[in-house]
Amino acid sequence: MDITEQRPLTDWLPITKKEVEMRGWEELDVILISGDAYVDHPAFGAAVIGRIIEDEGLRVAIIPQPNWQDDLRDFKKLGKPRLFFGVTSGCMDSMVNHYTAAKRKRSTDAYTPGGDAGFRPDYAATVYTKILKEIYPDVPVLLGGIEASLRRVTHYDYWKDELFPNILTMSGGDMLVYGMGEMPLREIIRLLKRGVPFESLKTIPQTAVLSPRQEELPLNKNWEDFKLSSHEKCQREKRAFAANFKYIEQESNKVRARRLIQGVGDHNLIVNPPYPPMEETEIDASFDLAYTRLPHPKYKKRGAIPAYEMIRFSINMHRGCFGGCSFCTISAHQGKFIASRSEESILKEVDQVTQMPGFKGYISDLGGPSANMYRLKGKDQSICDRCVAPSCIHPVVCSNLDTSHKAMTELYRKVDAHPEVKKAFVGSGIRYDLLVDEYNKNNDGSIDEYLEQVVTRHVCGRLKVAPEHTSDATLKVMRKPSFKHFHSFKKKYDQINKKHGMNQPLIPYFISSHPGSEMEDMANLAAETKDMGFKLEQVQDFTPTPMTVATVIYYTGLHPYTLRPVYTAKSPKEKKRQHLFFFWHKRENHQAIRDKLASLGREDLIEKLLHDKKKARKQEIVKNRHRKGKKRRGKRKVKH
Repeated sequence: MDITEQRPLTDWLPITKKEVEMRGWEELDVILISGDAYVDHPAFGAAVIGRIIEDEGLRVAIIPQPNWQDDLRDFKKLGKPRLFFGVTSGCMDSMVNHYTAAKRKRSTDAYTPGGDAGFRPDYAATVYTKILKEIYPDVPVLLGGIEASLRRVTHYDYWKDELFPNILTMSGGDMLVYGMGEMPLREIIRLLKRGVPFESLKTIPQTAVLSPRQEELPLNKNWEDFKLSSHEKCQREKRAFAANFKYIEQESNKVRARRLIQGVGDHNLIVNPPYPPMEETEIDASFDLAYTRLPHPKYKKRGAIPAYEMIRFSINMHRGCFGGCSFCTISAHQGKFIASRSEESILKEVDQVTQMPGFKGYISDLGGPSANMYRLKGKDQSICDRCVAPSCIHPVVCSNLDTSHKAMTELYRKVDAHPEVKKAFVGSGIRYDLLVDEYNKNNDGSIDEYLEQVVTRHVCGRLKVAPEHTSDATLKVMRKPSFKHFHSFKKKYDQINKKHGMNQPLIPYFISSHPGSEMEDMANLAAETKDMGFKLEQVQDFTPTPMTVATVIYYTGLHPYTLRPVYTAKSPKEKKRQHLFFFWHKRENHQAIRDKLASLGREDLIEKLLHDKKKARKQEIVKNRHRKGKKRRGKRKVKH
């Protein structure tokens, strides 16, 4: 019997009228709309938000993947909530979910049963909100999740190739929660329970609202204000849009941030400062809620949900990332400061995972956005409180950053010692630069111990790392370290493998067409990685997504911190040519690569990339023999 059949439906949050009635409820306080199927697991945002609302004593239900193309019955089936609707497009931006970097429609959706595509609209959060506002104009709509979070201010949309205003203006929503939403959500609910009207909630940290321009800004004497260039000015002047981003990124990652104000039409967008990073008890409380850790039973006949299968037996140890990579949205959504769970909470979840149906002794991932940032933070918090740098490890590792990996190594060993765990893998990407002595000079001796622990106990055949490029100029734009440090890391990694008689290859990730990357840089990347013995697998073409430095450069041609020009490949033809260099080993690409290298004047790379070394050596031997034979024959002719 399926495990879901052994549990009462009331173990899940209700998703149908019948399930609401099974709980004896006649009215709901909050209804959540999600672009994902409902998986009751802490890795799925709608489940987390739903469980928090439940934990606050409210009656909540979820409408997962409603049909937006029929008579809209899905939006009406649970009636009108007493307090508000919550809307999220799901765990991914719906446009990234739907389209490749080349803007081709994807044929699958990892957050839908059976991996089927077509169960959510483009710009899902906006579409859902507009529908709700049409049906229930008097009910507030609260937007959240990554799509809303990254579109909270004027942003460039790659798929329409346009500059869009903030998502509240586009959708008609009443409020937006950005980032990890537990803290602002609990405050919203506490105030609503006290009888404060929703329209009065204008000064809650980590939220954004629209206010008529003629009205006074909501008063909060603890906040300073910073005025951004208006949406209309950004539309007229790319330079103004680029200049805005520097302040948006800095204020998103400050402990004591300013309130951002941006004019848009006849309104002001007000983006309130974020909450401080979650304390251990706060993040534990979120992960320790009463999740079933299973998809809702209604999906059992529709097939597995790929995203769930991927993380089913994984453990998320922390949130946030202080890498600040130019192309990455993690810090824009989760922040640069690390919020770590307690060992007790993590080990409790390990116990839960070992009791799950289908568990065979293998934890697929002990990690986070970057696996080896658990418990890493500033030595002196007062220095961090004043910091405006978007990265703690670029261009150098901050001297105030405690980079000891000891806590991670000890936790891995405790999980390893669990009687039901045969192996716990580290499947998340590891920041290899933190494990290189010449780059991370804050080394206390723990990084070698950590790396040896990972290599010998936690690698599932191959280890993923992300150098992203080989060109130092491109890497500087990416906010990544020089590729020479990857060489150092590989040497250390190979030595540990050899020491223990293991053969676990490194799998490096690379990006083509990133701002700053030129065709010759890609040719050099191909040659250098070939010399290192790699045939690249994990590669992608740069996709501009809202709220990243790289996307601002892509749209404006300017770096937002210097306002100086940066080259970017934009035409489909040029992007395709850059991507082609990843696959120098495919014979069908040889002529195109040969032609491009010749046009670049890099004939030296043609032989290096397109001729097998053994074959070239054999050809050289044959040529030498032929030359020697001709010499001998010539000598014989002279004698005669």
